[in-house]
Amino acid sequence: MSVLAEQLQALIRPGDTLWWGQATAEPLTLTRTLVEHRHAIAQGGRLRVFVGMAASNTLRPEQADVLDFFGYAAGGAHRALADAGVLDILPVHYSQLPGLIQGGVLPADVLLLQVSPPDEEGRHSLGLVREYLPDMLAKARVVIGEVNPAIPWTHGGPHLQAGDFALLINAEHPPLDQPRGTIGATEQAIAGHVAGLIEDGATLQLGVGNLPEAVLAALHGHRDLGLHSGAVTDGIAQLAEAGVLTNAKKSLDNGVGVGGILMGSEVLRRWAQRNPQIELRTTQYTHHPEVLAASHKLVAINAAIEVDLTGQINAEVAAGVYVGAVGGAVDFLRGAARSHGGLPIVALPATARGASRIVAQLSGPVSTPRSDAGLIVTEHGVADLRGQPLSRRVRRLIAIAAPEHRETLERQAHELLRRCGAVFVGRVSAA
Repeated sequence: MSVLAEQLQALIRPGDTLWWGQATAEPLTLTRTLVEHRHAIAQGGRLRVFVGMAASNTLRPEQADVLDFFGYAAGGAHRALADAGVLDILPVHYSQLPGLIQGGVLPADVLLLQVSPPDEEGRHSLGLVREYLPDMLAKARVVIGEVNPAIPWTHGGPHLQAGDFALLINAEHPPLDQPRGTIGATEQAIAGHVAGLIEDGATLQLGVGNLPEAVLAALHGHRDLGLHSGAVTDGIAQLAEAGVLTNAKKSLDNGVGVGGILMGSEVLRRWAQRNPQIELRTTQYTHHPEVLAASHKLVAINAAIEVDLTGQINAEVAAGVYVGAVGGAVDFLRGAARSHGGLPIVALPATARGASRIVAQLSGPVSTPRSDAGLIVTEHGVADLRGQPLSRRVRRLIAIAAPEHRETLERQAHELLRRCGAVFVGRVSAA
């Protein structure tokens, strides 16, 4: 057993629940040592691990011989955990995580952190992430950190001294990059529709993936955009460096972009290093309903797996497999709907492997209820559902479905609306 494994064994108790930063914020030296030596570290017992989004393949199904996985997301490599039936899904709004931690509903025994080198005052930054980790800091019995020289020192606090850690080591691996998907003609068409809805001076919130990056790339002709988002990606850094993202029109945090986690590459890390124009904040702030409602022209842009003809949205299950999360989409869509001049947008390709993603009936759970649906965007256009009755919603959604699926959807719509207590009047052409 390695020296680090022995140190972890001395600090971690059987039955403990462990947390660490998700995605790019994963402290690889610590997590890889944990899973490699899990039997010895667990000392004959079991350990519980909270799972967020993945940017690595550290966690694998065979590790369930000692580790119990639970969490809110199954994206990326963590899909294998869901496929194997070893990931216990926590179906909550992302904004609820801090309260569940603070209230002790979600145990917080051991926190593993990736941190920046110290500044002149000896303060380590949490680097790429804030989110729910400050809530963990207040609750965890043991805090273990690894210092990575490639991690930026970021503004927003809290900042930690060496004495705040039970164990502080040097990282043995470079930080993780967030994989970037391919931006093709479909993504560019969707991005063009979304960009056409966004006014100069708007405040942006975006999810992660190739669609949000395509939207950001389509915004380079805009002016004075702002940022208030959970995720911050390479596209944000590129907009800022191009002078498009200035945060000059923000009603809150004027002049400063706000995010929860940096999910990108060296491009993003270099831009964020000691940059006062970007601050990372806790989930309690980034997802707070009153903060979102008070944000000037908040445009929330989130993805979905499928949308039904009444506006219900599934963002969790595809083809019977848990691949997404409830996440913060509802938090941001509701905030954008309340924001003066705000836009609650859900964007998705019209098809996946030939099947329509505009459907008569969802194949998974309702992640976002139809009462929170705003603007649905595909490569075929925009369906504005705000204030619209069911009959008009059906027409508008069929109109942005793939043409080859519209006739089938229209036939299905009659029975759907009958069950909903509405009457379907006219064809798509009359919408």
